Amino acid sequence: MELGNNLYNARKKSGLSQEEVAEKLGVSRQTISKWELGETLPDIRQSKKLSTLYHLSLDELIDFDLDVQEIQEVIDKTNEEISDKVDWTKAWGKKYPILVNYQQRVYTSAYANELETLLDDLQKKYGYNELDAFLVLKDILAVVWKSRRANDK
Repeated sequence: MELGNNLYNARKKSGLSQEEVAEKLGVSRQTISKWELGETLPDIRQSKKLSTLYHLSLDELIDFDLDVQEIQEVIDKTNEEISDKVDWTKAWGKKYPILVNYQQRVYTSAYANELETLLDDLQKKYGYNELDAFLVLKDILAVVWKSRRANDK
């Protein structure tokens, strides 16, 4: 996504009009419009003011993705009690059907035993509690997945 679209989406997400942003930055509404259309770019000082106004870091503003931002907000608002009520296999199974039916084909106990060993190892070696060890292992799996996908390209 280009910077102009990022600026537009961040402004909309903040609930501000072009006029309001222009007033706060001391520029014209047309300047804001040109930035959002990608005709011109804000300088670094103006970019910093925009990031402060939109409650984003400069990196977040440059890479602003409305979908990612909305997902992050849902994650931030979800507590353990709500999370425990969600059938995550069913929820993700809509996107990845394998999650709904792999248990009938895969002998999961063997894999579960190996994962238990890895979790215990993380707890003993690094002093992680059970949840932290699980999250670290999940993150390691995600890194391996991304690496394999990158190698396939």
